[in-house]
Amino acid sequence: MDAKTRASGSVAWKIEKSKNAAGEFLGRMVILFKLRVVVLLLLASVGGALLASGGKLSFGQMLLLIVTGLLSSGGASAINQYLERERDGRMQRTSKRPLAVGAFARPQTTLEISIVLVILAVMIALPYSIPLAVFLFAGAAIYVGVYTLWLKPRTWLNIVIGGAAGSCAVLSGGAVVGNWTEPGVLALALLIFAWTPTHFWSLAQAYRDDYARAGVPMLPVILSPRASAGWITFHTFFVALISLLMGYHPALGWPYLLITVPATLWLGWHSLRLVAVPEHKQALKLFKVSNIYLGLVLMAIYIVTLF
Repeated sequence: MDAKTRASGSVAWKIEKSKNAAGEFLGRMVILFKLRVVVLLLLASVGGALLASGGKLSFGQMLLLIVTGLLSSGGASAINQYLERERDGRMQRTSKRPLAVGAFARPQTTLEISIVLVILAVMIALPYSIPLAVFLFAGAAIYVGVYTLWLKPRTWLNIVIGGAAGSCAVLSGGAVVGNWTEPGVLALALLIFAWTPTHFWSLAQAYRDDYARAGVPMLPVILSPRASAGWITFHTFFVALISLLMGYHPALGWPYLLITVPATLWLGWHSLRLVAVPEHKQALKLFKVSNIYLGLVLMAIYIVTLF
């Protein structure tokens, strides 16, 4: 092998190594800032904005909502992981998170950057809309202060009250167009509030032993699997009721119901299946279905308000 061939191979190896390092870093960022969850919150906020504006959302308003929502929600998510890094290490589901495995030499830097991100989101929003700034701050404060620090280690009501953080995302969407008190916005915020326990309790039921090992009093930890499945179904009933009543909104109507009625029946079926078969596989299936369900409701809102 001549020198030129060896040099070419060395360059290719370095490029491949660089790509792997970049991919690993991006993967850590996705997990650290919980970008999958953040995307769902951003979609919910856009849904609120479309309902509040009757589908007349400007590019500037959309950009402001996405940038500030990304900063605030991502920052709060990373603060949550910093505060829970030791607990995450005791749970199989979260044991590979970057802060749990000590991926960063100085974890405090993550905390500092994340606080700055939340403050930056509020400061960007403040000159444009005080309600938007308030809801951005409230969402982060509820998720970090009320849910993570206060309620999660103490009571099974943690996620019930903590669900208000997701509702703030919807209200911020209404605020960006100056109409957060619009009935459709309030209904969607209430839907997110009711949906959150169904979503997270089904995950907690799937990983019941994990939460018990970490000492987190999630509802499925303190009740039997069938009893907790009953409470999950109870909340699913309210999700279904709110979702279907939204069909009476003048901007939604029957086209919205064409999508949400079968989606709601699908969610209800999987909730009832969990009562009948309160096992890991069905709980995890309901968790995934609840994600898709919310996406379908938001998609229905997008289609009807925009077209």
